[in-house]
Amino acid sequence: MAENTGNAPDGAYRVLARKYRPQTFDDLIGQEPMVRTLSNAFKAGRIHQAYIFTGVRGIGKTTTARILARGLNYEPEEGGGGPTVDMPVLGRHCQEIIDSRHVDVIEMDAASNTGINDVREIIDGARYRPVSARYKVYIIDEVHMLSTQAFNGLLKTLEEPPEHVKFLFATTEIRKVPITVLSRCIRFDLRRIEMGRMIGHLSGICDKERVTIEPEALAAIARASEGSVRDALSLLDQAIAHAGAGSIAAEEVRLMLGLADRARIVDLFEAVMKGDMARALGEVKEQHDAGADPAVILTDLADYVHFVTRLKLVPSEARDGSVSETELTRGEAFAATLPMPVLTRAWQILLKGLQEVNGAARPLQAAEMVLVRLAYAADLPTPGDALRALKDGGAMARPAVPAPSSGPRGSSASAGRPVIASSNAQPAMAIHRDAAPGPHLTSIAEMAALAGEKRDITLKVALERDVRPVRLEPGVLEFALAPGGAPDLANRLSRALQDWTGQRWMVALSNQPGDPTLAEVEAAKQAEALRGVRADPTVRAILEAFPGAEIVAVRDNRPAEAAIDHDIDTAPEGADDPSYTEDDL
Repeated sequence: MAENTGNAPDGAYRVLARKYRPQTFDDLIGQEPMVRTLSNAFKAGRIHQAYIFTGVRGIGKTTTARILARGLNYEPEEGGGGPTVDMPVLGRHCQEIIDSRHVDVIEMDAASNTGINDVREIIDGARYRPVSARYKVYIIDEVHMLSTQAFNGLLKTLEEPPEHVKFLFATTEIRKVPITVLSRCIRFDLRRIEMGRMIGHLSGICDKERVTIEPEALAAIARASEGSVRDALSLLDQAIAHAGAGSIAAEEVRLMLGLADRARIVDLFEAVMKGDMARALGEVKEQHDAGADPAVILTDLADYVHFVTRLKLVPSEARDGSVSETELTRGEAFAATLPMPVLTRAWQILLKGLQEVNGAARPLQAAEMVLVRLAYAADLPTPGDALRALKDGGAMARPAVPAPSSGPRGSSASAGRPVIASSNAQPAMAIHRDAAPGPHLTSIAEMAALAGEKRDITLKVALERDVRPVRLEPGVLEFALAPGGAPDLANRLSRALQDWTGQRWMVALSNQPGDPTLAEVEAAKQAEALRGVRADPTVRAILEAFPGAEIVAVRDNRPAEAAIDHDIDTAPEGADDPSYTEDDL
């Protein structure tokens, strides 16, 4: 990267982000596709009237626009030349463009010049030819902050500008730029800088500044920058000032950023996965006392869960310069032993826990409770394992976790062989099929009746209308869901049945069609009764006498005793004789 003269002419200190700002396309790192596209366009003479650069903060959007303005107006001191991306030496206009004082390269900050009047000045100025350069270039930073009127006023000039005018836009919020503007521009999405390249870039600057820094400190700064070069250089500036005249150690950078030791994060992950809460809570307390923020601890823990998951899925892609050998070795051991459902569940719990910690009045206590939840969740089986254990009548054991390193904390000793959780871990959840004392339910009708007794009308209706039973045993219910049924009905049934019966119920949805619901069975009975009534001659005569009449329902209004007496009176003579058989009826 091209280096300026160091400090400002007046002796004031020039920050690293300005001192090492790229001056040519060769100085840009990680943006090779854009440079290749511009180079080919310039060689072919296909220079567009407007370009828009987008990306995260500090990635070099405005700097790239200035370099492009130099390339458009590049002219060697001896004269001649044309638009180019190759600028080996400063040309006639280069230094003035670099210093943002060239009369034909106009920069405007849309954050403070948002109105239609500001755009009118651009439109009026675009009619006049450049004073000394080849093109009059307008650089509009944070263009998404222009008002709707300003955008509309710019459209005509943007689509058909004079031949001597070029527009260069930069924005961090590309979605806020109207599509009518985007369709008139060539768009370049500037990429985040990868960890390896960022570390190499920072290392080169440290060499030029004659600063000694540990590799782990560089990795911590690169991670904290999240791919932003400006952020990385600002953090490096802060680290140099923090260290004073001495070398920059990783521990000092961690204290400066409020980060936790990466090796201790791995220890914390191991303790939580084993259910060793005494060790896990002690680890969090020590890291907090050392200056680490609870939210940052959980963030680093989530990052390590993600790292282990990538190691499990794509081992080759998870290796980069930001990962120490200890993290890699122990991460491979975790990836080999922890199942994917455990890792994905840990990620979800940590992601939800981060929101709780950021909004909690006591972040440390909130972080500790998140870790408790994570440790106990590690005991829980996946739905598939739970069903298999239920069918086999066995118990679920927690996943195997690699043994802790035998070396001191933070050492580079490799992880031991995978073992089952130690004896001080929380007990694994067992699934038993022995029914506890309580109502003995053998049908969906009994469950619906029990729901009615418990005054849970919603669940009673769901049992009658939405449950198509596939298998019903003591403590086990598998059913297919009728169309329109609630997706969470299985979970609600499991909790309700356990509360009502005192027995743990395993309730699961099935892909099989299942038997008819209680409502469907009742509807079939009603339909059969209607068919029988319609066949009666008297009813048929009534329907013919009253055209348009319909049979709505069939009810037996006789008292129960009368119905029984009627059945006895109409029975054949001798039916009460023990010797009377069905053949005689």
